[in-house]
Amino acid sequence: MQKAWFYEEYGPKEVLKLGDFLIPTPLHNQLLVQVQAAALNPIDFKRRQRPIFPSDFPTVPGCDMAGIVVGKGGAVTKFDIGDEVYGNIQDFNAEGKLKQLGTLSEFIVVEESLVATKPNNISFEEAASLPLAVQTAVEGFKTAGFKEGKTVFVVGGAGGVGTLVVQLAKNMYGASHVVATCSTPKVEFVKSLGADEVVDYTKTRYEDIEEKYDFLYDTIGDCKNSFVVAKDEALIVDITWPPSHPRAVYSSLTVSGDDLEKLRPYLESGKLKALIDPTGPYTFGDVIEAFRYLETGRAKGKVVIFPFPSHHLPSCVPSESKNKITSEMFSQKLSALSPALNAVE
Repeated sequence: MQKAWFYEEYGPKEVLKLGDFLIPTPLHNQLLVQVQAAALNPIDFKRRQRPIFPSDFPTVPGCDMAGIVVGKGGAVTKFDIGDEVYGNIQDFNAEGKLKQLGTLSEFIVVEESLVATKPNNISFEEAASLPLAVQTAVEGFKTAGFKEGKTVFVVGGAGGVGTLVVQLAKNMYGASHVVATCSTPKVEFVKSLGADEVVDYTKTRYEDIEEKYDFLYDTIGDCKNSFVVAKDEALIVDITWPPSHPRAVYSSLTVSGDDLEKLRPYLESGKLKALIDPTGPYTFGDVIEAFRYLETGRAKGKVVIFPFPSHHLPSCVPSESKNKITSEMFSQKLSALSPALNAVE
């Protein structure tokens, strides 16, 4: 058995419970991953509050994770036992229901196509903070058909997606000028991400901004007001549904391990940094408190859960566990994890 957070009815964070779940068995194209860290996203609490996407009860929330491969199906070719991986395990574009077992559990199964190898220079908690947010951020630039040298105005530059949009605009997509909005306490933080200018929305109205921009990237769903900073021919991307202005184009995300792999050079070079809210990481036992904070809308970066319970962890894994674990080491210890692992091939 394993520990997991779950809910059996829709409602506020108080419907969450901690209980026992069976360790799943991976299908032919799936990995069994021991979760080392997970990140919370707004979609996690929105799904808990109301039936946005079909899923079965009890539901274990969570999309993002970083962990260690401890089992795999017979058709898996890209990963081996002991590999460190990260990814968003919920493919929102796939047919059928979302996975019932999300990443707020000690073990999860995930299709190998949805995960990537964790870069060696980032921790599990940093890796867990990235997948859904960075996939959303990248999709917005794809939706816009963004061209190098254009100017960008980012609404919500301090949030989980916004922090990555600012960095990607400057360091990956070659924007000539990046402006982002945030509140007063976060101005210096957003400047540190590479924004050329930061607009404090508590002091400056959109209507008072004289410059107009080639691309308006709205991460908070305020384009009914923010559209005034966009040039007449500019594309406006909104990552919330439905967009609040008729000019805005909705941008969702593509859940892909290959897309994460393409970001590896930027992560390894430091041009793209994972940003964890300074109130965390929150421990596995503090998940309800982590959701409480996330739901205030005040997070600066991502809300991360780390560490996870270690009583299933093989004795060969060091407590800090940032080193590569070899296949041979795991093979010697797999039988100690669960009988379910003995039949995963």
